[in-house]
Amino acid sequence: MTTTPITSPARTAPTAPTTPTSAPTALPAAAAGGPPVRFDTKIAVLLRGDLEPWQRLNVTAFLVSGLGTDLPEVVGEPYADADGTPYLPMFRQPVLVFEASKETLTAAHGRALSRALPRSVFTSDLFATSNDRDNRAAVRAVPKDLLDLVGLAVYGPRNAVDKVVKGARMHP
Repeated sequence: MTTTPITSPARTAPTAPTTPTSAPTALPAAAAGGPPVRFDTKIAVLLRGDLEPWQRLNVTAFLVSGLGTDLPEVVGEPYADADGTPYLPMFRQPVLVFEASKETLTAAHGRALSRALPRSVFTSDLFATSNDRDNRAAVRAVPKDLLDLVGLAVYGPRNAVDKVVKGARMHP
């Protein structure tokens, strides 16, 4: 499956605060209608289709947090508004969210492992825990082939990630 990522905002160094009478600064090319930004890599999240809406959001947030901490190259520069108020950096590229059946998610996990792509997992057991230590213990207690996966995040070259998410569909 080939997808075209949505462009992310271009990252620029924070600018000095402006006064209300100063002229607005030029927008980056992408924001001004310039050519779309293409990435050689892809961040994808696969969610099991039977999750409740709150679970989908929670699982997605947990899964992508692992990518940003272990792969600093996926994180862009900090943001600042026109007043110079600083904001935390975010991923430098879009995160594509997919929906899949339990079987497709399990197959995607196997493909991510076989390609040695950076990944994070969320299992159904984590809904019953309330802290990070218990989360890790819940995953550690189950062999990889028996994990009851409800979510998977993966990062890598676009074509490799496309192969991992094969059979999944873009999240509605």
